[in-house]
Amino acid sequence: MALTASNDMAKGTLAPDFHHIDTISEEMFSFSDVKGEKGTVVMFICNHCPYVILINDKLVEIANHYQKQGIGFVAISSNDVERYPQDSPGMMKIHAEELEYSFPYLYDDTQATAKAYDAACTPDIFVFDKEDKLYFHGQIDDARPGNGIEVTGGDLTHALDLLVKNEKFSGKEMPCMGCGIKWK
Repeated sequence: MALTASNDMAKGTLAPDFHHIDTISEEMFSFSDVKGEKGTVVMFICNHCPYVILINDKLVEIANHYQKQGIGFVAISSNDVERYPQDSPGMMKIHAEELEYSFPYLYDDTQATAKAYDAACTPDIFVFDKEDKLYFHGQIDDARPGNGIEVTGGDLTHALDLLVKNEKFSGKEMPCMGCGIKWK
């Protein structure tokens, strides 16, 4: 597993729109469909990446908590499923149901959405404010497979706490780190 860091996105960048099928409900979703009253979290993840597997339970916990506070959540997988069939839509649905995702898990079959976000790795997490402008782009915390650091979600929850209060982001914003997106 090659460690890949996220690319920079300028603060204030408007969230690129998307239109994808949710592998759970089989309904079409766009950014406006998942947008929260106070902000929106867009997460590029996949089923097989050890970095995502490590934080999956915490992502579900964070989403369950902050959705009640007006934050929308969506997960998107953009991996090439011909080379990585474990990330196929059918497997995504099984994965999401097993982990009890409370948010749509979309399949970016053309990889156009990953390119629009300049997503580089899984996980790659973007937080947009209520005006759909980039507020935070970074890791959930310092935990990585094998480093012995507990998954707390502290970096992401700090940003979401401030966003819910409509305060300016302050604090640590480290790049996301994980497996590179599997490009076609």
